[in-house]
Amino acid sequence: MSNAYFTIAKPANDPFLGYLPGSPERAALKEELARQAAEVVKIPLIIGGREVWTEETIQITMPHDHRHVIAQCCMAGEKELKEAVDAALAARDAWEAMPWEHRSAIFLKAADMITGPYRKVLNASTMLGQSKTVFQAEIDIAELADFLRFGVWEAQEIFKKQPESVDGIWNRQDYRPLDGFICAVSPFNFTSIGGNLPTAPAIMGNVSVWKPSRTAALSNYYYMKLLQWCGLPAGVINFVPCAGSDISRYVISHPKMAGFHFTGSTAVFQSVWKQVGENISSYANYPRLVGETGGKDFIFAHPTADIEPLAAAIIRGSFEFQGQKCSACSRAFIPESIWPAVEKLLKEHAAGLKVGDVSELDTFMGAVIDKASFETCKGYIDRAAASPDCTFVAGGTYDGSKGWFVQPTIIRCKTPTCESMVKEIFGPIVSIYVYPDGKLDETLAVCDSASPYALTGAIFAQDREAIVKMERALRNAAGNFYINDKCTGAIVGQQPFGGARASGTNDKAGTWLNMVRWVSAHTVKESFCPSSAINYPYMSEK
Repeated sequence: MSNAYFTIAKPANDPFLGYLPGSPERAALKEELARQAAEVVKIPLIIGGREVWTEETIQITMPHDHRHVIAQCCMAGEKELKEAVDAALAARDAWEAMPWEHRSAIFLKAADMITGPYRKVLNASTMLGQSKTVFQAEIDIAELADFLRFGVWEAQEIFKKQPESVDGIWNRQDYRPLDGFICAVSPFNFTSIGGNLPTAPAIMGNVSVWKPSRTAALSNYYYMKLLQWCGLPAGVINFVPCAGSDISRYVISHPKMAGFHFTGSTAVFQSVWKQVGENISSYANYPRLVGETGGKDFIFAHPTADIEPLAAAIIRGSFEFQGQKCSACSRAFIPESIWPAVEKLLKEHAAGLKVGDVSELDTFMGAVIDKASFETCKGYIDRAAASPDCTFVAGGTYDGSKGWFVQPTIIRCKTPTCESMVKEIFGPIVSIYVYPDGKLDETLAVCDSASPYALTGAIFAQDREAIVKMERALRNAAGNFYINDKCTGAIVGQQPFGGARASGTNDKAGTWLNMVRWVSAHTVKESFCPSSAINYPYMSEK
C-alpha cells in the first residue's frame, strides 16, 4: 500500500566536488585509486542475497591499460538466471508489504553514503574500470545519488495523486508494483544508469533481475554491495552478469517478466521488443518496455552564433568521456561564413587535449571501453581517410598497443549524409558539414531527417527569430534540446533525459514519467451508507 502521508522535502542536486590540487577529496581519491589498482577483485553473482560463484568467469581490465586486470567476474548461466528469477519472485510479497518509508530509507541511506564515505570507492572504480576522468566520474556518481533521492521523492508525489471523493463515497487509488519481476539490463558508460535501472522499479515496490554490463561490473558490484549494507532485503535486486543471449533466453522469456528497463543499443532493444511481441500470449501481463537507446546527436549553428562558446561546445560535447555518452555530439552543422573561425578554434582546442591514463588528473580523455569499440572507431577513421568526401580537421589516429586510445577526431564531410554523419559511432569522432548560409532551411530539414535517432541536439544563434525557427524545425529531432549550450550534461530534476524515434521510449529517467511505469494503479470505491433500493426514482409514474 502507498503511504502518501509520510512526506519528505524535494531534494537538491548533489554538488560536484572540485578535486583541486591540495583538496582533501583529491588526496583521498588518489589513495583509493592506488588501492584499487593494486588488487584484483573477485566478483560473484548475488542471488537471493547470497554470493554465488561460477566456473565461468571473465577478466575486467583498465581500458587505458588493457593488460592490467582489476577484477575477475563470475558469469551466470541458465541455472543461475532461473535461480535469480525465483529469488526475485520469492522476495516480492514481503518487499511490497514493507512500509514505503522503510523501503525509501534504504535508498536515501545509500544516497548519503554515495555522497559521503563511499564516494571515493565508486569514483575510483568508475575511473579505472570505465576509463573516466575524475570529473566525468564525479558527475556520474553524483547523478547516482540524485537518481535515488529524486526517485524516492517522485514516488511520494505519485502516491499523493488521488481521485475525487463525494459525500458518502470515498475513492482512493493504490499504486501497486507490477505483478511479476523487472528485468534490468544496463550499459557500461554510466555507473549511475547501472544503478538506476534496477533501483527505480525497486523504489516503487518491485523486484529486479539485474544484468550489468560486463565492462562496468566492478563499479556496479560495489553499488550492489552498498545496497546490501544499507539493508536491502535478499532477492529484491539480483546481480547477474551474463551473456545477452542468456538473459533473453531465460529471463525475458519468463511468463512473470512484468517489465524491461534498458539502456543500450537500438538493435538490442528492438530485438527484445520483437521477442516480447512474438510471445505476448505467454506473459501473465503485458510487460512494460522502457528503453533509452542510440543517438546521433547534433550541434547546429546559425551565422549569428557566438563562435567561442560554439567551438567549446563541440569539443566538450564530442570528446568528454571519449564520446561514449548517449548524448555526445557526433555531428555538427556550421555555416560557411563562420567556418574559418570555428575551424581555427577547433584545431587549437583539439591539439591541447591530453589523452591518456585517467589516474593522472590533468587528463581530458581516456581510452574507449574495449577492443570492439576501438575497432569500430578505427573502421570509421580508416574509411573516412579513404573517402574523397572527407578530410580530417583534427585527429584521425589511434593506438591500441597499451590502451584502447583513439585521438579526438574531427572529420569535415562534403555531404550531410556521409557515413560518419548519420551512423552512431559511440567514440571520440565528430563529423562536420559546412552548409551555405542561404540554405538554412534545407540543412535544418536534413538534420531532422538524415538520422533515425532523436536523443539530444543543440543550436547556437544570437538572432532570436532564428532560434525560434531552428527550435521549431528540430522539435522532433531531440528529446533533450539545448540553446547556446552543448548537447550533453543533463542533470536529474533539471533536464529530464530521454529521446524518441530510434532513441527510445522517452520515459525520462529520474522523473515521475519513468517511475509511474513501474506501478499498476488499483482504484477502490467505498460507500459509507450503501443503498438498498432496487428501483430508480425515474421509474415512478407519479
